[in-house]
Amino acid sequence: MTFDVHQLDTFLLIGAAVTFLAVLAVRMSSGVGLPSLLVYLLMGVALGESGVGITFEDAQLAHALGFGALAVILAEGGITTNWRDARPAMRMGLSLATIGVLVSVGVMALGAHFVLGLSWELAILLGAVCSPTDAAAVFSVLRVVPLPKRVTGALEAESGLNDAPTVVLVTLVASGAVGDHGLLGTTGIVVYELVAGVAFGLAAGFGGAWVMRRVALPSSGLYPIAVLCLTLIGYGAAAAVHASGFAAVYVAALVLGNTDLPHRATTRSFVEGLAWLAQIGLFVMLGLLLSPGRIDWAVIGTAVLAGTILTAIARPLSVVVSAVVRPMPWNELGFLSWAGLRGAVPIVLTTIPLAEGVDGATRLFDIVFVLVVLDTLITAPTLPWVARVLRVTRRSEPRGFDLEAAPLEKVAADLLQVTISPASKLHGVEVGELRLPVGANVSMIVRDGQAMVPERRTVLRHGDDLLVVTPRKLREATEQRLRQVSAGGRLAQWLGDDERRRE
Repeated sequence: MTFDVHQLDTFLLIGAAVTFLAVLAVRMSSGVGLPSLLVYLLMGVALGESGVGITFEDAQLAHALGFGALAVILAEGGITTNWRDARPAMRMGLSLATIGVLVSVGVMALGAHFVLGLSWELAILLGAVCSPTDAAAVFSVLRVVPLPKRVTGALEAESGLNDAPTVVLVTLVASGAVGDHGLLGTTGIVVYELVAGVAFGLAAGFGGAWVMRRVALPSSGLYPIAVLCLTLIGYGAAAAVHASGFAAVYVAALVLGNTDLPHRATTRSFVEGLAWLAQIGLFVMLGLLLSPGRIDWAVIGTAVLAGTILTAIARPLSVVVSAVVRPMPWNELGFLSWAGLRGAVPIVLTTIPLAEGVDGATRLFDIVFVLVVLDTLITAPTLPWVARVLRVTRRSEPRGFDLEAAPLEKVAADLLQVTISPASKLHGVEVGELRLPVGANVSMIVRDGQAMVPERRTVLRHGDDLLVVTPRKLREATEQRLRQVSAGGRLAQWLGDDERRRE
């Protein structure tokens, strides 16, 4: 099959139009607290064989493209996660991603076999593909719901880590390797893939950070590309030795996103935009893969029953068991149970048995597709209400200030750009009252479009942009001091971090 320039023109026209409409859909979906994945999925269905007429039935290509998109989405999740906030909740997130997944798979498999009448193979596959939460859905919805950091941190860590064990399990079951290796052998394979994947991720993260700190690139736009490539190197290197690429890419991104690298804000913006593009392409492709004519009342009924088992039994039980390693209040556990958002991940995972030619894989795909749509319609819009009912919400706190950094290689210093937001208590503070570490200085203030060189008695105002020059070895202390004053104002010299940490 040849691909000429005219086909390319058509592809670019349709692709650009669909992507632009999908971008506009983000605004509509965010207004009702609904993940945009539903709109993207429906766009794919509309473009498919029952709509515009585009035919797409290549399960192996969908499998490959889906995994590539998930790698980019996980990289964005790791890079944009603040380790300082996520660290206290990481133990619970890891428990949910391992112990919780095992419990959920077991409960779902039993329910699917004895209640839904599926064969053991399909029942285990259904439990495995439905157990992981979706990183894109979690990151897009929960970051706009004012929750305690330990709750959002646990959910984000779970969604970033639980893809790895479920991908391994689904692949082993779909390929028939479970029967070849037995339970003990299968467990050993899963453990190896996860441990080796994390090791590759740490190596790519810390090794990449070491290189990036010693290479001054000629353009700021190259830094985000380099960081993303480092995360994908971790993914590819792990996959090359049959380790978990998803564990590697998330861990590498988490390390790089929380390392002192130049142009961190630019890097975050770049990967966020790329992750949106990956989500749009992924969801539209999965919508194309669906044939609406196959969706009958039997499929819908099975999806409703499976969703009920998942939401009412499997998910709450997995959360309660996971909490053994990190006890939490019952109202927070209740919210964690309800907030197990499913999205593209379960649908992507069903492409594995499709590509392997497993009997009943097409029906499994249809059931999971309907289950995800119904689960998202019910769960996502109700999250703010459930959070209020369970009393886990906290006061929404605007960001005190935005901070960007650029390297000044010749003098081993960094230039920090600080924007004072309306929520910041930097307003009204004199420059001399900042008490920055010796060697760090506010070199310029931009106010109402006018630049001025400040004096010690110059008073800071909301909306000011500060340019702060700090020796690289003092950068962390300088940033910490700015955050203290932003949270505590002049009293920061007595309050220290207490005000900043208070929720």
